[in-house]
Amino acid sequence: MTELGQRAELPPRGLSHSLRAFRHRDYAVFWVGAITSNTGGWLSNLTVPFVVYEVTHSALWVGLVSAFQFVPNIALGPWGGVLADRHDRRRVLFLTQSGMALSALLLWMVWSAGVREPLAVMALVGVAGVFQGINMPSWQSFVNDLVPRSDLDSAVALNSLQFNAARSLGPAVAGLILATIGPGWALLLNALSFLAVLLALASLTVRSRPRTPDPASVWRQFATSVRYIRGQPGIQMGLLVAIAVGLLVNPIFQFTVVFAGSVFHVGPWTLGLLNAALGVGALVAAPMLAGWSHILSRSMLTRLGLIGQALGLTGFALSPSPGWAATALVVVGWALLLTISATNTAVQIIVADHLRGRVLAVRIMAYTGCFPVGGLVQGALADALGPRATVLGAGLLLLVLALVLSSWRGPLRLQRLDDLHDG
Repeated sequence: MTELGQRAELPPRGLSHSLRAFRHRDYAVFWVGAITSNTGGWLSNLTVPFVVYEVTHSALWVGLVSAFQFVPNIALGPWGGVLADRHDRRRVLFLTQSGMALSALLLWMVWSAGVREPLAVMALVGVAGVFQGINMPSWQSFVNDLVPRSDLDSAVALNSLQFNAARSLGPAVAGLILATIGPGWALLLNALSFLAVLLALASLTVRSRPRTPDPASVWRQFATSVRYIRGQPGIQMGLLVAIAVGLLVNPIFQFTVVFAGSVFHVGPWTLGLLNAALGVGALVAAPMLAGWSHILSRSMLTRLGLIGQALGLTGFALSPSPGWAATALVVVGWALLLTISATNTAVQIIVADHLRGRVLAVRIMAYTGCFPVGGLVQGALADALGPRATVLGAGLLLLVLALVLSSWRGPLRLQRLDDLHDG
């Protein structure tokens, strides 16, 4: 257990210090494979809602497809967390990434065969979500296996950077592909991009850390992590923030499609630029995370991120043109990376090593589990009230929550994100 208000002494910061995780060969190889694969993944993340909206013209349908992608994270999170703690994480990742690659290839084959039924797309996205649900706890925990603890904050920040760099590049490329050669090519390139991470995993020299056998059932092992979290206010606060972001902010990814088609009446190229703006904002935030972490605590970064996301959502909802909307999305992307990176780093640093996979599985379930809920609720509201009113309401709600959390002085408060390692 950590003491209230306790803070770790942080070493001097600078560019070379923030990039120090790259000194480890295995981490650098994995990072390159991950950014290549994630860039391909964002081709699909934009293409799927685009084609669904083209077929249905319904924000609710877009939310339903998104739900089928993320619901397996809730159902399979406990199993994925136990696998991450009890088995070779590299082997788990190789198997799950292979399954995701095959699912992506099958989606391309079905689309190329002329199938345009949204239920078919939903089902195939759900299959990919099954493998992703098992994959995510090992993926998050694997970073800890590739670097020593002294370089963990650098590794986590760089992991967030590669994801958001891919989020910047992928949608822009997807918009270009959709506008020229069609969605089939975007889906195929996504399937092929998995080769990068599979080759990276195969070339790693990291050896699995010893695991302690546990005869208890998956649910009993997972219940242990839930009881542990109840005694860790810092991790609880990280989960609370993740839930708020998942419900109120993440539906913005589906609303770029809705705004492009129904509000601004623009084509796939402009849609790609709107999504790329989110990634550009994250890239702008990366130097702040790397260079200012000795000045701004994780709780302060989270506070700034929540307020920034609220203002960005509000600005997007009120934007009179795609240019203003893209500017607002840069703010959203900037603030989103601050929040997610700060809270993810807090959980990674605080959690005891023997429970890392299962606790991260709870965080993943909380965060990604809110994707479908937020997407469905906001999609239904957008069909009934309009997309502008829906996004504006989400932004105002988040602003109220940010102000409440910033002023709250109870036992569970933002400052608990700065707790030390429970080791």
